[in-house]
Amino acid sequence: MAASRGRCGGGRQNGWVTSWDAPVGTGPVSASVRLPGSKSMTARALVLSALAGGESRVVRPLRANDTMRMAAGLTALGARVDTTDDEVWTVTPGRLRGPATIDVGQAGTVMRFGTPLAALAEGTVTVDGDPQARRRPLRPIVDTLRALGVDLDASGTGGLPLTVRGTGHVEGGEAVIDASGSSQFVSGLLLVAPRFEKGLVLRHEGPPVPSAPHLRMTTHMVRAAGGVVDESVPDVWAVEPGELRGREWVIEPDLSGAAPFFAAALVTGGSVTLRGFPAESWQPVERLAELVGQLGGAVVSGSEGLTVRGTGSLHGIDADLSEVGELTPVLAALAALADSPSRLRGVAHIRSHETDRVAALATELGKAGAGVTEHHDGLDITPGPLRAVAWATYDDHRMAHAAAVLGLAVEGISLDDVGCTAKTLPEFPELWADVVNARS
Repeated sequence: MAASRGRCGGGRQNGWVTSWDAPVGTGPVSASVRLPGSKSMTARALVLSALAGGESRVVRPLRANDTMRMAAGLTALGARVDTTDDEVWTVTPGRLRGPATIDVGQAGTVMRFGTPLAALAEGTVTVDGDPQARRRPLRPIVDTLRALGVDLDASGTGGLPLTVRGTGHVEGGEAVIDASGSSQFVSGLLLVAPRFEKGLVLRHEGPPVPSAPHLRMTTHMVRAAGGVVDESVPDVWAVEPGELRGREWVIEPDLSGAAPFFAAALVTGGSVTLRGFPAESWQPVERLAELVGQLGGAVVSGSEGLTVRGTGSLHGIDADLSEVGELTPVLAALAALADSPSRLRGVAHIRSHETDRVAALATELGKAGAGVTEHHDGLDITPGPLRAVAWATYDDHRMAHAAAVLGLAVEGISLDDVGCTAKTLPEFPELWADVVNARS
């Protein structure tokens, strides 16, 4: 691994940029990998635990930039989050109060979950983050909280930095939101809604809400904590007021984080098993299996975990990724290596992630020699002779994952910064090397 050191922004754990040469695959991989817990589940478990009536344990959480910022934000508001044990975090609720500051870094999850939490605090709470976070959309949550009577000031774009002047309670009631930009707009409100005096009836009006599996995860977890949620009417969520219970949350391995490792099986014609993945999951396993099948591989669930097997052949796909937008960068890299063109669509919302992922993928894959046509909501990708390239990650962990996958088949893919993977998986370079070099 080639490394160069230089200061960077973007909320690195160690504050440094690290360049990296993606290793080339030399044969079918045969690997078994254990990954940390799901970022999405860890964040939701932390919020629900901080709002519960008693202590909770979060088992096998993800320890990464985003989740540590969530824990720090909850601590700033008055909860006690003990993260000294990597395997089990303990959350003890406390009275939410200001003055406090929530520093979200780049984390959209912390920004969109932390702002409704701040509305429940008594006192002034400031929410801010890195420059990238200030550009990410938040207005739908801000407007909804204002409609519910919360006193807050936001930036001119309706986002960060913002200041919430809480009274210790939110009356709740009925509200309308346009959540077409992110399912996190709905999730952030549903997680705290049991603590609203009248609960919440939230109605979405606008284009379809993306990432529906994440919304289902939210409602499942609210119910698991004792909340009552009715989602029987499409685009309407009714949450009753009531006390949440402290409990033990066992966090599943992160399916989105496993995507590049599964891709290694498809590219090399090998096999990769995600150890410890449950037989029944709140994550979109069925959709992953469909996509892997269309690409030319197979997904098998067994006693050891979830296994993806490749054949050595990759086929182009025409896929609506609106439910699994986080997979787009890895799927785009696979499309560039396929034997026929692909169309990836339904992902306009990923333009407002850590970077504009649609534009960034079009730029970097084009530099590498693929034929790419950029659309508002996705990409058309035509495989072509690919070449070595200096790949820009845009301070985005998913862009780094895409480059690693491409580098399996294309010698000379050099990332400007693999350190951005610390956002969700600090040990990514080491785990990736182990998988690439694993043989049966």
